[in-house]
Amino acid sequence: MATSLCYAKPLKPFSLRLPQTQNPQIPTQTTQIREAETLTITGPTQLSGHVPISGSKNSSLCLLAATLLCSNSCLLHNVPTGLSDTKAMLSILRSLGAKIEFNERNKEILVNTDGVGRVEPCLEEMRKIRGGFFVIGPLLARFGEAVVGLPGGCDIGERPVDLYVRGLRALGAAVEISYFLICGNRLCKPTISHSNTEKMAGIANFCIITSDDTGLQRDGRVLAHSANGKGLVGGSFHLDFPSVGATETLMMAASMADGVTVLSNVAKEPEVIDLARFLNDSGACVYGAGSDKLLIKGKCQLRGCECYVPPDRIEAGTFMLAAAITRSLISISPVTPSHLSCLIDKLKIAGCKITRCNNDTLEVRVSAIPENVCENLRGFNVRTSPFPGFPTDLQPPTMALLTTCSGSSIVEESVFDRRLGHVRELQKLGAKIQVCGSTALVFGRETRSALHGSQLRAADLRGGVALVLAGLVAEGTTQISGIGHIGRGYENLDTKLQFLGADIKRSIAMASQL
Repeated sequence: MATSLCYAKPLKPFSLRLPQTQNPQIPTQTTQIREAETLTITGPTQLSGHVPISGSKNSSLCLLAATLLCSNSCLLHNVPTGLSDTKAMLSILRSLGAKIEFNERNKEILVNTDGVGRVEPCLEEMRKIRGGFFVIGPLLARFGEAVVGLPGGCDIGERPVDLYVRGLRALGAAVEISYFLICGNRLCKPTISHSNTEKMAGIANFCIITSDDTGLQRDGRVLAHSANGKGLVGGSFHLDFPSVGATETLMMAASMADGVTVLSNVAKEPEVIDLARFLNDSGACVYGAGSDKLLIKGKCQLRGCECYVPPDRIEAGTFMLAAAITRSLISISPVTPSHLSCLIDKLKIAGCKITRCNNDTLEVRVSAIPENVCENLRGFNVRTSPFPGFPTDLQPPTMALLTTCSGSSIVEESVFDRRLGHVRELQKLGAKIQVCGSTALVFGRETRSALHGSQLRAADLRGGVALVLAGLVAEGTTQISGIGHIGRGYENLDTKLQFLGADIKRSIAMASQL
């Protein structure tokens, strides 16, 4: 029998209905003038020098959400404070009542959640990032209830929340998803709710705000509370797919559940290990991080701790690809090579030289100059998969590289079903790519890149950085709009590339938009 644990008293009576006195926040559509930023790149160019890698965005968002579990204060070092996603997460925490202090220069953030007085974060901020959905786990675990908007983020395919919902139910939570239609700035009926597992398939795709030709928008919220009115309880749950977000959310929820929780087929990504380390340092008992099974012994209270956010493996991989596509020699640090072994292996197959030149700082020197300077880099095939497989986040910039390699390459996207949106933009530069479903056939160039400058638009984070890398080697001028997406995951990307010798400029134009 599970040991009885103490739980924080819920902030208000449990309810599975939207408050009658408050209408869902509905964005107003008014004509306004806003600033539209663009990047202008003149190529081709070669890079040289050293580039510092920022703290991991994906780890930071989850760790910030995890501070909601802890009494007293948590101090996070090496946080990428310049990212718009980080700023949105901090706004979410503030909307719940958390006190936040941060040192922009030292990349440090101090979070105290003792004053949290709400269990419903700001809906507008939730719409901006998918990582905001993490807070449902800590809120349920510590306060017994949560009212959380459906997550936003890049539109790269179906990213259902059913794993989160079914996992939380396995821990004793009652969960309901309510979504509603918005027409203009009016809430349109009917408002539909789904509250049982059998109906989850019907709402699994309503994970982001969408619109159709009628002008209607679908939006929604997840309303959850502990079914026993006391707190979550330990349980067992098998993930159908090793989702990183679902794994991390359930880890946080189980860390304060009464009893023992076993999660199987979980994600093995480094970010999961980062979270487990933070939880254990806070007093939790999490075992098995990095394997496909987690065992978590719930604790009645967690305390604040201090942690260091590891370097961003996706940013490190992106700069390795930047060196390869420009046939350059650069060094990057800090970086953990084991987190990028799959990419390193592919780049070595292509003809790049990659060496670790400083064991203390894990600095990696990327020599992308083939042994015979007349020889082109060779193409290779890529299939994305969960860690330790090839990262889906590096698929778009890798495709940009393959357009400049010899031979033909096959790129298969097996994680997200709409993560080939950058193909059309690369084709505007002259790339020859054929797409069939979630697979792309990339025709390389025997004499390096034959790309030429054009006007492009970034539609998502990783696809946007692929366009930047292609612009570095395209003949002439490439102008990229929609770079707000890039700022969600890359801190000062243009400045770092400038220090390496790239001719890249950020400009601001006034744009009228409804």
